[in-house]
Amino acid sequence: MPTINLTELAKPEVLTLLKGIRRGIEKESLRVTPEGELAHSEHPTGLGSALTHECITTDFSEALLEFITPPVATPEQALEKLDQIHRYTYSQIGDERLWVNSMPGRLGRDEDIPVGEYGSSHSGTMKTIYRRGLGLRYGRAMQTIAGIHYNFSLPDTFWQWLQEKEGNNEALGDFKTRRYFDLIRNFRRHYWLLIYLFGAAPAVCGTFVQDREHKLEPFDGDGRSLYAPQATSLRMGDLGYTSDAQKSLIVCYNDLPSYLTTLCAAISKPYPPYHELGVKDANGDYQQLSTGLLQIENEFYSPIRPKNPAGMGETALSALDARGVEYIEVRCLDLNPFVPLGLEAPQMRFIDAFLLHCLLSDSPLSDDADYRAIQQNQERIVYRGRDPQVQLIHNGGERKLTDWANDLLDEITPIARLLDDAWEEKEYQRAVDAQRDKISGKTPTPAAHMLAEMHEHGQTFFQWAQAKAEQHRQYFRERPLSDVEQAEYQQLAKESLQKQKEVEAADSGSFEDFLGQYYAQYVFCQRGL
Repeated sequence: MPTINLTELAKPEVLTLLKGIRRGIEKESLRVTPEGELAHSEHPTGLGSALTHECITTDFSEALLEFITPPVATPEQALEKLDQIHRYTYSQIGDERLWVNSMPGRLGRDEDIPVGEYGSSHSGTMKTIYRRGLGLRYGRAMQTIAGIHYNFSLPDTFWQWLQEKEGNNEALGDFKTRRYFDLIRNFRRHYWLLIYLFGAAPAVCGTFVQDREHKLEPFDGDGRSLYAPQATSLRMGDLGYTSDAQKSLIVCYNDLPSYLTTLCAAISKPYPPYHELGVKDANGDYQQLSTGLLQIENEFYSPIRPKNPAGMGETALSALDARGVEYIEVRCLDLNPFVPLGLEAPQMRFIDAFLLHCLLSDSPLSDDADYRAIQQNQERIVYRGRDPQVQLIHNGGERKLTDWANDLLDEITPIARLLDDAWEEKEYQRAVDAQRDKISGKTPTPAAHMLAEMHEHGQTFFQWAQAKAEQHRQYFRERPLSDVEQAEYQQLAKESLQKQKEVEAADSGSFEDFLGQYYAQYVFCQRGL
């Protein structure tokens, strides 16, 4: 692809286009009791319908809340919306707390972890069965892991300018899609840097790994906490959102048709171990949606996804096939337990600059060897990322993490300066400088900071995390919404409950017919299978 000179981007008319970047946040948090145990209560009515509410829903577990902000112009606007959602939520959950770590606290029996419920509609039933399938395949404990998804898009005016500079004559939608995939390939090569800089899950409660094989060692004498001494984010390792079954799946990110075809194959073809389990249990109740390696595309645990908003009953892949890539979703971010919202503006600014770097850098096509190297680098960064001597696979050889990280920061710096020029500030450059301090050891990474505090205070992971949850609870409860804001969120909840009733009333036919029509959408991308 043509290389864009950064001096072209520095022109005032182009800097204005960069101000059109939009970012949104999807943040998950477990509801827990005052004792730090997983909440077994139903989704609070005051929070509205988890099926239809525009900014408050649940993820895999009934206890795993998910807060969604709209796409906005600045990190501060996104965080302000997220802050309001937290303050409203605390007004509706009684004495429960929001767990502030990605890894859960004490868990009981796996089968007692509540699966998300979404009402009696066909679409709601499908969401619940999908989650039952995840529990069947991977265990329900995995459904209690929380994270942050960062949605990022560039405005069409920027894409039009870039297309003109590259002398490209594709339809704009096709150009955007192709260039977003360029961004995605580079992101996959470099996202280990985000895990290193922002990983905040080096330890877990012993209850999380009960009856499971693991590579961890006791943090305290009796094994109530387990950790890896140089870990960054256990959430991104084999105890979290990775899967032995999915390790056999090589998804092609070279273009949209290849991406669709490889994922459709994983959805459409029966996977013997899951086929043996069956779609229904001995009582004739659904226990999973299908017997494919993936029930639906959301089951593929990728650190980044191309996205286009899907309509009710539309598959995510159908939306991409019909309308191309509209934004990308970054999925490798832990909750930062040191800040009440789980992330802060400097981190968001660094991610913006990082993603622009991924877009504007040369992005060779990937092959199977590249895919496997990325997988191996993820495993190394998860368990040994803070080892000063750790090496990552790079261009067929190995390279010291700190050397590679500093080179990447050198490349990201001029892009951060461009964004500062666009906004007439210095915050993007400061955000990059803050990450340099982590690489040099001048300041600790979140994972290192967390382990240091646990050591200093003689706390288990559970004790440390519970204290942080209480601290952040007080932060939100001491700042209630205004009467007007409270009424607005109450109205949103009321409207979502009414909308759920309308969705349920509009259903026709059997659930089996609905499911068959849903899966029929995957036929479109089974080219060459």
